[in-house]
Amino acid sequence: MMCLQSRECTHLTSRFFGRRSLPAWSNAPLAKADHMRDMPRNSPFTPTSSQGGDNSGNARGTALLFSLLMIDSLHYVFARLVFPYIEPALGAFYIIAVALVEVGLIGLVTRRLRLAPLRRMWPTFLAIGMCVAVSTRLNYEAMAFIDPGVAAMVGKMTVLFSLGFGLLWLGERFTRLQGVGSAIAVVGLAVISFQPGDYLGLGAMMILVSTFIYALHAAITKRNMGEVDLLNFFFYRLLLTAAFLALFNIARGNFALPSAQAFPILVLVGTIDVVVSRFLYYWTLRKLDMSVFAVALAASPVAAVLWSQLLFDVFPTPQQLLGGVAILCGVAVVTSAPVLERKMRRSAGAAADRGA
Repeated sequence: MMCLQSRECTHLTSRFFGRRSLPAWSNAPLAKADHMRDMPRNSPFTPTSSQGGDNSGNARGTALLFSLLMIDSLHYVFARLVFPYIEPALGAFYIIAVALVEVGLIGLVTRRLRLAPLRRMWPTFLAIGMCVAVSTRLNYEAMAFIDPGVAAMVGKMTVLFSLGFGLLWLGERFTRLQGVGSAIAVVGLAVISFQPGDYLGLGAMMILVSTFIYALHAAITKRNMGEVDLLNFFFYRLLLTAAFLALFNIARGNFALPSAQAFPILVLVGTIDVVVSRFLYYWTLRKLDMSVFAVALAASPVAAVLWSQLLFDVFPTPQQLLGGVAILCGVAVVTSAPVLERKMRRSAGAAADRGA
């Protein structure tokens, strides 16, 4: 999220924001070979040709997912960074407000902001804004009771919630190979998440509730927002989130301007931890099935371990390393499964032709 330089902004907005994807609930048949039926439409992991051909889409999708993982893993680090400078609930509001202003400026410059999406889908935007506001507030307030590294590991329980929403509510399905990869990733997640210690404390419970609510918001987004362009969706999502956070703070009589020390930190976190990270998050979410997306994000604790080593000089324990390797293996299987299964079917077909 660090900075959206003007030249990069123009490129990104012209390429992604105006593009509309098909609704997640559409059952229209794909105009591709039968072996690609399990792959999401317009996925960055989808080959450009049903005959194999160029794999640049797969490389681009992998690069985007890796970027998302590295930035997403900083979320709890940023939450702890803000904690000494401003009350957590108030800090959460100002961070979302900073992001709202930045995204609004992008919308004004590109002239892509429209009121029609909010008018047409305001109940869904209200539900999403409420979910994100509650989740964000819980995350920031939990920093009084839990360390960022532990929070990152506990927070990855969202994978299980997202898998449940994707498979049971959205009607998604895995191929057999993707199921194997998912199982490996979930086992790795369990290994890296359940470390010895007090995981039933208030901080851990706040993170668990927060991750469930955030997974619910992702499922609502995937189910209902496929036809809303990314810029308008993100702007109104931030607008409603900021509105709910403001109401929460006003209701508690907890509203004040940030200090001069806190202001630059709030701008930094709002830019990196909201604008860039969430643009990557939602764009990738639209390109992948939610269940595949959720399992891929299970690698985030591994990135969190790397950030902890870099920023805090904390070396991972053998248990963390074992879980991290398992997660990476599972993620690799899930994301490469469509390509591997396509090659296997092509090889089987060629062998059958030779036998005939």
